[in-house]
Amino acid sequence: MLQKLRDKTSGWIATLILGLLIIPFAFVGVNEYMTGGTANDVATVEAPPSWWQSAPHWWPVSRLWQRKEITVDEFRNTFETARQQQRQALGENFDAREFETKENKLKILEQLINQRVLALASERAGVVIGDAAVNQAIAAEPAFQVDGKFNAERYQLVLASQVPAIQPLKFQEQERERLKMMVMPEGIGTSDFVTPGELDRLFKLLAQTRDVGLALVPPAAPDTAPVSDAEIQKWYDGHKASYRQPETVSLEYVEVNGASLPGAAAPDEATLRKRYEAEKNRFVAPEQRLVSHILISAPAGADAATLKKAEDKAAALAAQARQGADFAALAKANSEDPGSKDTGGLLPAFARDGSMVKPFEDAAFAMQAGEIRGPVKTDFGYHVLKLDGITPGHGKSFEEVRDELAREQASADSERAYNELAGKLVNEVLKNPTALEPAAKAVGLPVQKLGPFSRATASGIAANPAVLRSAFSDALVQDGTVSDPIEIAPSHSVVIRVVGHTPEQPQPLAQVRDAVISAIRADRQEKATAATADAILARIGKGETLQAIATADKLQFNEMPAMPRGMPVPTAEGNEAIFAVPRPASGKASAGKVALGGGAFAVFAVTKVTDGEASKVPADQREGMKQQLMQLGGGVATQAFIESMRKQYKVTVMEDRL
Repeated sequence: MLQKLRDKTSGWIATLILGLLIIPFAFVGVNEYMTGGTANDVATVEAPPSWWQSAPHWWPVSRLWQRKEITVDEFRNTFETARQQQRQALGENFDAREFETKENKLKILEQLINQRVLALASERAGVVIGDAAVNQAIAAEPAFQVDGKFNAERYQLVLASQVPAIQPLKFQEQERERLKMMVMPEGIGTSDFVTPGELDRLFKLLAQTRDVGLALVPPAAPDTAPVSDAEIQKWYDGHKASYRQPETVSLEYVEVNGASLPGAAAPDEATLRKRYEAEKNRFVAPEQRLVSHILISAPAGADAATLKKAEDKAAALAAQARQGADFAALAKANSEDPGSKDTGGLLPAFARDGSMVKPFEDAAFAMQAGEIRGPVKTDFGYHVLKLDGITPGHGKSFEEVRDELAREQASADSERAYNELAGKLVNEVLKNPTALEPAAKAVGLPVQKLGPFSRATASGIAANPAVLRSAFSDALVQDGTVSDPIEIAPSHSVVIRVVGHTPEQPQPLAQVRDAVISAIRADRQEKATAATADAILARIGKGETLQAIATADKLQFNEMPAMPRGMPVPTAEGNEAIFAVPRPASGKASAGKVALGGGAFAVFAVTKVTDGEASKVPADQREGMKQQLMQLGGGVATQAFIESMRKQYKVTVMEDRL
């Protein structure tokens, strides 16, 4: 058997077949080798070479395409940032489940894709951002400023506080890429313009007034005609969404409220003194140093010649300062720190707490008042320091802060008691997560019940948004387990368990028959009123005035001369309808109707239109409106540019990695 197999696979035909099979596998292997075979991207944006716009995308030509990736980590970081922003904006109304939807993830991913499209477009256009532009953008960032001016130490502190921390050089490169990406959209956005004629027409419309007559058409008489079974069935079938029983749940819960726990015993003297000693630094202001400096910039990655040149310049300035030259004048003329240069190099007073970079801080706290020191090397370059003053540390005695310590200790004792009780409850729940009674009994708290209730009828603890979300979550509804602790307020939490659940479902016709009949009769009544209003409109069309019709039919009538746009009369929707009808022809009126709710209608007739006077609009208001219109137009143009670029590029999204 084996010999026969060898014979059949050793002929020229078999060799040819094997050769043909090897070719695609070889190309797949080469392509995988060339691309790295990464599976860490959620999306890629690829553009053909600028000199071959019609280049195909098959290998090996695809190696000529420019490529930008969006990694899984980058997407997750952006998604998490968006989550925190929305959580902060919405507070208790933030819904984590809704935020985690696939649609929302794709929406955030689209923003990242658009950024990559802009980055590619900038690269292909040859956009380059210089160091001066990067430094200027960083200096203009409010987060890096103190009293409206860039502060180098604040800059370092903000970058160090990020998670993870960002090195200044890396941040500068990130800022360079951001600026490069923004050049084209900013250019497009600022290229939009608004002509004086366009502004005039806009102000004429915005300030336009209309002379209007309004007649109130009261609801028709209540409908009492019989409603057939066929009508009832038809209405029910056409409005099933209106006759659904909402989803409901019933809960049992245990509440832990620090305010209802027995008060903690007053702390004794020894405890307070021990707390004072342990936290003495809180009541002691540390020594601070007031320093002026001159910075000669030198990037950390600069070559030896550049570093030596910067060091020599700093040394020369230090020598001049030691020989009596005005330090503030030297700083104003030579310092490359935009945050302190204009103030003669003077920095805000600082303590030895890490707020300054370590070499700078070490040098400052090793100096005597009036001393000049330098050059001092940091990541920013070389510094020349002058110690202008020393503020000694000072503190408060135990007696001065005893009452404060007593209040804090009492609060800490109460919080500890709450945490111990809440922690014990959680531990007991973990022993039996499908039952609440044993855990409640172990900690001596009652099991309370609530419901059934829907999302719209929740009350008590269920009215809390976090509790409501958990009560209707799939995990608690389907598993019947006890929830994690849900914070209602500081030192106040609950654990809940869903003990009953009724899904949303249609209500049977027999159950809502009376409501259907009432709806049919209300609809008949509204249609009858609308028919009356339509008849009035027909009479206006034949030449009668609305005022004459209202007098003849004994309808309430009001004249509204010079009604402005946006005035909610008779309603906001009514005002929109009034300003939507065309200008009336000479001697005629433009009429319409609007529903007022409750079955009533208003019929209106516009008899005169007066345009606003654009010439009376103040210059600053015109300029403000012009800028708004330019921003709107620029935004639309930028989005159109991005969409046009996306049509030229190849965008690939790996949804399974989101």
